[in-house]
Amino acid sequence: MKSQDFIALDERYGAHNYHPLPVVISWAEGCRVKDPEGKSYLDFLSAYSAVNQGHRHPKIIKAAKDQLDSSTLTSRAFHNDKMGPFLKKLCDFTGYECALPMNTGAEAVETALKAARRWGVEVKGVQNGKQEIICVDDNFHGRTIAVISMSSDPDSTVNYGPYVPGFKRVPYGDAKAIEGAITANTVAVIVEPIQGEAGVVTPPEGYLKAIRESCTKHRVLFIADEIQTGFCRTGKRFAWQHEGARPDIMCLGKALGGGIMPVSAIVADHAVMDVFTPGTHGSTFGGNPLASAIGVAALEVLEDERLDENAERLGAIFRDEVAKIRCPKMKLVRGKGLLNAVVFEKGFEAWNVCVALKDAGLLAKQTHGNIIRFAPPLVITEKELREAIGIIKTVFEKIA
Repeated sequence: MKSQDFIALDERYGAHNYHPLPVVISWAEGCRVKDPEGKSYLDFLSAYSAVNQGHRHPKIIKAAKDQLDSSTLTSRAFHNDKMGPFLKKLCDFTGYECALPMNTGAEAVETALKAARRWGVEVKGVQNGKQEIICVDDNFHGRTIAVISMSSDPDSTVNYGPYVPGFKRVPYGDAKAIEGAITANTVAVIVEPIQGEAGVVTPPEGYLKAIRESCTKHRVLFIADEIQTGFCRTGKRFAWQHEGARPDIMCLGKALGGGIMPVSAIVADHAVMDVFTPGTHGSTFGGNPLASAIGVAALEVLEDERLDENAERLGAIFRDEVAKIRCPKMKLVRGKGLLNAVVFEKGFEAWNVCVALKDAGLLAKQTHGNIIRFAPPLVITEKELREAIGIIKTVFEKIA
């Protein structure tokens, strides 16, 4: 079968809730992927940062294969011999006392919201049903009903009502707006340290630190959604570390699964996590042996290969070199580490640019119409990065 045959099957039998580029990936390794016809591409999306360690990293593949030969799923009705070591590794890596494993990023966010609401009642003393959580405009935390109730994106919210109450939205990047929105019933503030889906929007310097200070002052939990920005993507293990603004809860996912399977979690200290008791939250697949073995290997790769340092160094090269490209429609290059975006002038449609990049051998995806996100696997070499910059330069300079 050829690429078009696979695309036709997707269109015929799949729900039309995505608009993917017209490319089929049938093989992947490191930073490169191939289609059924054998054409090679540089992957500059990394499955929305779920493949930080590169496609099919041999250490992670080995961990998965080894675990498949012993056990894969036990449920939380029993202990297994892999979850405990995984949780310890995750806590050591993040610097928190406890971890609660789930599967998807959206589940991690839901878990954080539940933890904050329960903490608000049982620890802070807010009346149940009165808890408020402050969120921000243009956020993206997932697709569940509770999560989209925080969203300002009409595509995410249209006709899904009634929406979940208890959320108060303020502008992103405005720490004073957060401070002003806090009331006696506020239990948490949730933000992405860098807004990925919104177009790699980086907040003003000091924003996260100011949120941390407001939350401490008013006895409010600071929740950082690090699902896309975490695990070395921005040049630090976690994006909050750029400002030393340690959150009370981190939502984690994507790269925690090493590009093999969905693995997510929240991490927090006992003062927050202990609000969960048997029966109050759970997941059949959360902490399963296969996911746990993969999670340990995924974290070890990030550590052993110092992928935070690679992201920091190569991200600076990427932004500097792309900013030099002569393209009248290009207005801004922004990001941190290897989470970057090119912003074109307002009203510009970047879809055709993404198709042209694809034809030239590089896969990237637009967001919000006029923005293209560039986020390669963190194992990318400088040689591969400069090859990609050459492709981008060739395509961008042809834009009228």
